[in-house]
Amino acid sequence: MKPNEVICLVSSIFSKIQPAARDIVLLFARITIGWSFFLTGKGKLANLERTTGFFESLGIPAPGFHAAFVGGVEMTGGLLLVFGLLSRVAAVPLAIAMAVAYLTAHREEAFKGIREFTGESPFAFLLVSLIILAFGPGRVSLDNPAAKLLCKTPDHG
Repeated sequence: MKPNEVICLVSSIFSKIQPAARDIVLLFARITIGWSFFLTGKGKLANLERTTGFFESLGIPAPGFHAAFVGGVEMTGGLLLVFGLLSRVAAVPLAIAMAVAYLTAHREEAFKGIREFTGESPFAFLLVSLIILAFGPGRVSLDNPAAKLLCKTPDHG
């Protein structure tokens, strides 16, 4: 086989498996990060006094309200990601919460350099939130059949 034939064969194979691979990757990302969001939010709410104190130490206004709000957003948004329901809607407040985490709790590390930025705990959460916002939840989600049923348009993954 000539090099150009090998390239064309490999390209053809990957173009055929790409939709399924994309859906598997999105499913894995949604479930792992969604469940992590859920657990993080649950932890914030279970230890609301400690979370409120931490938010207060960061200078966040109305720390009690914001601790409960962020905990609720993370729990609810995390479950929505796990099930792939209202995924893009859920990704927006989750991404905002992670951006705020960078601007408050991880401010010093976030602006030192790319290694420090990507090494901080909000990074994976922010990245997956943005990926779901940009690409949707994939076909293995509740969003896809709901959109097909309600909107009568093809492929909402």
